[in-house]
Amino acid sequence: MKTKILILLALIGVSKAKAQTSPFLNQYYTNTYLANPAMAGIAQGADLDLAFRSQWNNIPGAPSVQNLTATYGWEKVGIGLNVNLDKAGLQRQTRIVASYAYHLSLSPTAKLHFGLSAGFMNQRIDMQDLIGNPNDGQVGAYNTDHRTYFDGDFGTGVTTEHFNIDFALVNLKNYLKRDNFKLVNTPVVYASAGYKIPLGENLFQPKVAYRSFSEIADIVDIGGQLGIADQQVLFTAMYHTSKAASFGVGLHYKKKYTVNTSYTTQTGALSGYTAGSFEINLGINW
Repeated sequence: MKTKILILLALIGVSKAKAQTSPFLNQYYTNTYLANPAMAGIAQGADLDLAFRSQWNNIPGAPSVQNLTATYGWEKVGIGLNVNLDKAGLQRQTRIVASYAYHLSLSPTAKLHFGLSAGFMNQRIDMQDLIGNPNDGQVGAYNTDHRTYFDGDFGTGVTTEHFNIDFALVNLKNYLKRDNFKLVNTPVVYASAGYKIPLGENLFQPKVAYRSFSEIADIVDIGGQLGIADQQVLFTAMYHTSKAASFGVGLHYKKKYTVNTSYTTQTGALSGYTAGSFEINLGINW
């Protein structure tokens, strides 16, 4: 029995690490605010986006992530709210940040963007799902050590009619050295560059992104999105140098309602142990 528990915890651990290094696919195109606070309110009006991702396997406590973003843009200003709930086994992670962005026009078709997010993150063990002694000293010590603390992101970017590039410092807690507690295996830098290629009534957008992490190897993402039927039907594919790949299909009905689904394969080192993850995203633009 003890051996089974150890195997279960190990699988949940590696799945959790993989979940941290595999972002929502819609952050590359549909909801770039997820990756960079400078993209908050980049489009005029309000946007609401709800996303859910779950591991496709039968392991109890397999990782799942829920995310809600809301943004509003007017004139040169954008504001946003990003709420993320990450669960794996008994571990719960909650991150809530609010964002402010400024969009400066460089020309009729080019803009410079700046953004800052600030909020908090909390990590704990869920006592309601604990099978065992809730008064265990190690459980209590974990919840005490992983207290609620300040977190945030800073980003910038440039967009033109065809070209876009952005850069962000994420999880700013990793840059603070006032205490000994430091997150591991979390993103610290994000950068991307993309281009829009018109194909008649269709649009193809190749993109390359770079992500660095604390304690683990950097990852490069290469892929593209093809929009057909006046960009209302979207096909997305990304290859990650962690030896994983993501594939997505989406519907952007009347440029107002968005439904995206995607599947990300497991990383190369873990493909024999756990399945990939499924993601669904619902959005609306006013």
